[in-house]
Amino acid sequence: MLSPKLILSPIDFSDFSLNALDVAKDVAMKYGSEILLIHVVPMVSRLPDPVIIVGEGAYERAMIEITKQRLGDLADKLRQAGVRARSVVGLANDAAMEIVRTADSEKVDLIVMSTHGMTGWKRLAFGSVTDKVVRTADCAVLVLRSGAAAGSPERQAKQATATVPA
Repeated sequence: MLSPKLILSPIDFSDFSLNALDVAKDVAMKYGSEILLIHVVPMVSRLPDPVIIVGEGAYERAMIEITKQRLGDLADKLRQAGVRARSVVGLANDAAMEIVRTADSEKVDLIVMSTHGMTGWKRLAFGSVTDKVVRTADCAVLVLRSGAAAGSPERQAKQATATVPA
């Protein structure tokens, strides 16, 4: 049976990723695991001098600081619920590879993440971070489909419909 010591929860601050964090919290509480939150901030390319309005470095540092604060707030909520938690901010243009790199370096046992449910041309155009993580991670990956995470309105509606007597 899977008994993870360290769970990685990628956060993009969407409802999908926050619902996946709720599932990760449930798993962590059951097994006494620690949760490592990660958000990957995109690297800003060096722009030509005439185009620069704000220095790329200053913008990048501001994004990292904002992200650290938001992840810290989430980690604090987890600790208040009795779950050990910490956070890390990645800096890369390939979020999936940064998630996998962090999972490897931190010796993560389980990654819990959700899909955004993109299909068709959107998926082709934007790719899927989740798909890439599943294909390249060395640890177990629990993937929650959009709308299937705990407490989602779609799931609650399905449950309510299923329990209504005919």
